[in-house]
Amino acid sequence: MEIKHSAHAGTLESSDLTVTLQPATAGISIALTSSVAKQFGDQIKQVVTATLQKLGIQAATVKVNDKGALDCTVKARTIVAAYRAADKTDYDWEEINSWIN
Repeated sequence: MEIKHSAHAGTLESSDLTVTLQPATAGISIALTSSVAKQFGDQIKQVVTATLQKLGIQAATVKVNDKGALDCTVKARTIVAAYRAADKTDYDWEEINSWIN
């Protein structure tokens, strides 16, 4: 999957996060804003990176603004932002479900 343009998913409500993806030439870079970054920042970045890799995304600039989201929410928001940024609407729910749980 290729990131074609900027797109985001999520809210700034408690227990949620926003994920914004932008095109990049190489690699995945993540800028994280979170009040719990010291405790969970590495975990949040790992979940975002792993989710993007499972979607076949090798290059993206990612901005994450976390408000205490659980891993399942991080995955879901990352998937939605990726599909929006790639202009894809053909979600493979069976495949996604096999690795999101």
